[in-house]
Amino acid sequence: MQTLNMLEAKTHLSRLVEALESGAEDEILIARHGRPVARLSRLAKPDASHRIGVAKGRFEVPDDIDAHNDEVARLFTA
Repeated sequence: MQTLNMLEAKTHLSRLVEALESGAEDEILIARHGRPVARLSRLAKPDASHRIGVAKGRFEVPDDIDAHNDEVARLFTA
């Protein structure tokens, strides 16, 4: 775990975030006057398994949902 003072953290924030994203660092402590006061850490990746099908059963797709696709495409390309 890396500990930096406030000025170093501010100066190198992009590099610190890259280190967290790449997994080179799990956590970075930021100190003020030598005393740790804040912690930077990587966010957990969202669980994609709960996203798919979240609206299943909440609405019905009409059979003619694609009936106006050509008209809509014309509106965007005209």
